[in-house]
Amino acid sequence: MKKLKIDINADVGEGMGNELELFPFISSCSIACGGHIGDQQSMNAIVELAKRFKLKIGAHPSFDDKKNFGRKILKIKKDKLIDSLESQVKSLIQILNKNKIKLNHIKPHGALYNLAANDKKTALIMIGLANKYNTKLYVPYGSLISKLALNEGIRICNELFIDRNYNDDFTLVSRNNKNALIQDSKKIFNHVNLIINKKTILTINKKNISVAFDTLCIHGDNPKAVQLMKNLFLTFEENGLKIN
Repeated sequence: MKKLKIDINADVGEGMGNELELFPFISSCSIACGGHIGDQQSMNAIVELAKRFKLKIGAHPSFDDKKNFGRKILKIKKDKLIDSLESQVKSLIQILNKNKIKLNHIKPHGALYNLAANDKKTALIMIGLANKYNTKLYVPYGSLISKLALNEGIRICNELFIDRNYNDDFTLVSRNNKNALIQDSKKIFNHVNLIINKKTILTINKKNISVAFDTLCIHGDNPKAVQLMKNLFLTFEENGLKIN
């Protein structure tokens, strides 16, 4: 059987309580650190669990908006946003330091992730954050932030999503669209198989787009995340490929 090592990450500490079941299938995680959800107790618990599974750990900051789970763009002053993001990342780093773990990356959440992808001002804020804490950024492949980060000497990991559909312009299909999420195991396999073996994505409009990636993400707050990953790994093994 052919073996393939792929970094699979998940956004965690988001109230699902599925990390113990999910962590065997991933190699890095982004921990919610108080913006959209998360507190000292949840961060401590997830860090300890991630340490047990030897996962790379990143911060998952967002707009300070628990009401909308960080999935709505907030119009706030630049300085206020920077202060909020720094506070979130710092709160996780303090816990990591106690556990003698280095921060592996920063990955913005939700509306902040999508805005930073192609809005220069927001992208530069995230780049400044990564520079301040001397860490990598997880960014969407082909995005403005990926190009700006490289120009600024920031290390990046180009990210694609296991459970999300894409538009022809390579943006994620809005969650307001019923086809935003991929929830069917067979469709997940076809989607990931194309990414891995053909380096392409089939968009929502059935257009093939060439891609490259350093990491693949499964949303930890997807209620089906654990079962989808179990089925994905099993199907790949049935097709002669063992991941990680």
